[in-house]
Amino acid sequence: MAADLPPTLSIQLVEEPRLLKLKKMFISKFKSTPKFYARAPGRVNLIGEHIDYCGYAVLPMAIEQDILIAAEPLNTPAIHLANTNPLYSDFTTNANNIQINQTEPLWHNYFLCGVKGIEDHFSLDSPSGMNCLVEGTIPPSSGLSSSSALVCCAGLVTLMANGKTLPKVELAELCSKSERYIGTEGGGMDQSICFLAEKGTAKLIQFNPLRATDVRLPEGVAFLIANSCVEMNKAATSHFNIRVMECRLAAKLLAKSRGLDWKAMAKLQEVQVKLKLSLEEMLAVVEEVFHPEPYSIEEIGKNLGISSKELRTQILSQNTQDVTTFKLYQRAKHVYSEAARVLEFKKICTEAPEDAVQLLGDLMNQSHASCKDLYECSCPELNQLVDICLQFGAIGSRLTGAGWGGCTVSMVPVEKLESFLAHVKEAYYKNNNQRLALGGNSLFATNPGGGATIFLES
Repeated sequence: MAADLPPTLSIQLVEEPRLLKLKKMFISKFKSTPKFYARAPGRVNLIGEHIDYCGYAVLPMAIEQDILIAAEPLNTPAIHLANTNPLYSDFTTNANNIQINQTEPLWHNYFLCGVKGIEDHFSLDSPSGMNCLVEGTIPPSSGLSSSSALVCCAGLVTLMANGKTLPKVELAELCSKSERYIGTEGGGMDQSICFLAEKGTAKLIQFNPLRATDVRLPEGVAFLIANSCVEMNKAATSHFNIRVMECRLAAKLLAKSRGLDWKAMAKLQEVQVKLKLSLEEMLAVVEEVFHPEPYSIEEIGKNLGISSKELRTQILSQNTQDVTTFKLYQRAKHVYSEAARVLEFKKICTEAPEDAVQLLGDLMNQSHASCKDLYECSCPELNQLVDICLQFGAIGSRLTGAGWGGCTVSMVPVEKLESFLAHVKEAYYKNNNQRLALGGNSLFATNPGGGATIFLES
C-alpha cells in the first residue's frame, strides 16, 4: 500500500540548499517553523497533445523544474499564503469558506483548487488552517504545467496538514477534477504525471482507469525544451475550452451519425470504443461524416435534433456559450491521428528498431504539423522556433503543452547538443530583448524526473 502513496522522505536540510533557503524565508515571514515540505514537478509532453480530455493516452515525463511549498498546519482555520516571487502577492482566506474566482486566474486560486479538492473529497468539517510559502522554478504560462503542479502541491500539502492519505492514482484524479474549479476543462495528463512520474523514465499515461506504463527513451539523444517566451494562460483565454467543446460536439455528431446514444457520449474515444473500430477506421468515418467548413450552432443543433438554446445550455461549458462556429472535422481528425502517433511512439521505444530515433522524430514533426494546421493551437513564434530547432540539428521538434505560446520540445542527438544550444540561442533569443530578459530559463535539456514528494526534516 505504501508504494501507492506519494513518498515521504526524511532529509537533512543542510544537504538541500533550496529547502534550507525556503525554511529561512518561512521563518522570517511567519515567525514560526515549517513542519514539512512538499514538491510537485512540472512536465513536458513528448507527444499526444490535446487528446487526454478526449479519453486518449499521452506520453509525458516529469521535469526537474518544480513547485516547492514549506507548510505549517495551524489550530485556526486561517490559510496564509506567500510566494518567494514578489510578483505574486500574499493572500489570506478561511479554510471553511474557499472562494475561487474564475474571472481572474490569479496564482492563489490554483492553490485554492488543490485545497478545495481535498476538503470536498473528505467532507472536512473543520479543515486545518496553514501557513504556506511557495517557491516555483517552472516558467509560468509556458506549457510546462506550472499551474497544475501548484494545484497538485497544494492538494498534497492540504492532505498532509489534515492528517489524511490517498493513493497517488486517486490523488491525481482528484487534483485533475479540482482544477476545473478555476474553469479549465483539462483531461488529467498534468496531474497524473505529477504524481505517477519516476526518475529515468517517461510514461504512457492511459485513462479510465488511470494507469502509467514506463517508456524507455532511446539512448544517444537528449530532449531539449525551448521557451517561445509567448505566455498563454489556459484559464484566462477561451481557446482551450473551445477546443474541448469542439471535440465534445464532434463526438456527439459522430455518435448520432452511427445510431449511437449521442447524449451519453462526450469523448471521441468513447465513440471509437462503442463502434469497435481502429483509429485508422475512425479517421475514415471522420472523412465521411464531417465537412471541412466550420459548423454553425444552428447546423449542429439541427443535426442533433435540438434547439440552439438547448445546445448552448446543455452541452457547452459556461465560458464557451457565446461561440458561434465550430471546426469539427479538423479537431476530430487531429485527435484520432495524434492518438495513433502516441501508440506508435510507445511501440518504437519498446521495440527499439535501428532507425528508432528517425521514426520518433518523424512522429514529433507530424504531431506539430497537426497541432498547427488541424488543431490551430500553435502561433508564429512556436512555428519559427520549431523550424530553427530542426535547422540546427533536432530530428524531431514540436510544440508541447496547450500551445498558443509556451514551449517546444526537440529531440537532438547528444553529439550535436552543444552546437544546437549555441545556434538556437543565437537565432531565436539573441536579437530580441524580451526573450533575452527571460535569461537562462528559456532553453534547457531535461531528463525524466520523479513525482510529487513530501519532505520531513530529520
